[in-house]
Amino acid sequence: MPGFIQITDTHIVPRGALAYGRSDTATALQRAIGTINAKLPLMDGIDCAIVTGDLTDHGTPEEYAHFASLMTNLDLPWMAIPGNHDRRDAMRAAFSDQPWMPAEGPIHWTRDFGHFSLIALDTLLEGAHHGALAPEALAFLDASLRAIGDQPAVVATHHPWMHAGNPAMDADNLRNGAALMKRLEAHPGQLRMISGHVHRAVTGQIGRIPCQIAPAPCHAVATDHRQDVEAALTLEPGAVTVYRWQGAAHGGLVSDALPTGTFPGPWPFQD
Repeated sequence: MPGFIQITDTHIVPRGALAYGRSDTATALQRAIGTINAKLPLMDGIDCAIVTGDLTDHGTPEEYAHFASLMTNLDLPWMAIPGNHDRRDAMRAAFSDQPWMPAEGPIHWTRDFGHFSLIALDTLLEGAHHGALAPEALAFLDASLRAIGDQPAVVATHHPWMHAGNPAMDADNLRNGAALMKRLEAHPGQLRMISGHVHRAVTGQIGRIPCQIAPAPCHAVATDHRQDVEAALTLEPGAVTVYRWQGAAHGGLVSDALPTGTFPGPWPFQD
């Protein structure tokens, strides 16, 4: 059955540097790529990887070049949308040779997996931490949903609309997500919204739409549900998320968080 892997919030910085003086994001991405490559022979049907924003920490050409060099080791084609740490023009220039990169405007694209489609939307507001969907993004979504009829779809954004429970992060999520959810509710097929930004694995549901936030391969945002507390990073184990279509009778699109790294096992379930 077809599927894809979501990588998010890689926050690549210049070679030899640490993000925020603490997080070795390049090593974390290398570890994630190694994990994916090692698991691919065990996961039938994985078609590609998608990167849901914050590829880099400052959106500089140097950081995009570093990101690109690391991703050459991935044994899958990949595509990406920007996050609030990215810069659209620099990202477009770095990946102008990629078939998914539009020549101008917001970085939206679609991919057909046969049993379902993926619609990726650009939520970047240059200079802001929070995100929003421009009128062009909503028009792109409308056209994409019309084109697929009643086919199931995944809508990918960097910024989530669902609150994750961390007030500091929730304040910087998608500001006009109600307009998005109204469109998703009206779609006749099965839908799911997947996002990044929060660096944690969070699931919920808005109306009939399952919403999922993916963990990052590098640092996490510390769990803290108190009001008026600034967001902070913690060096918890990283992960990527695997999505596979299991068929409508078995849950449709099923996800699995894949910790990155090398771990003991597997062993048979017997003494």
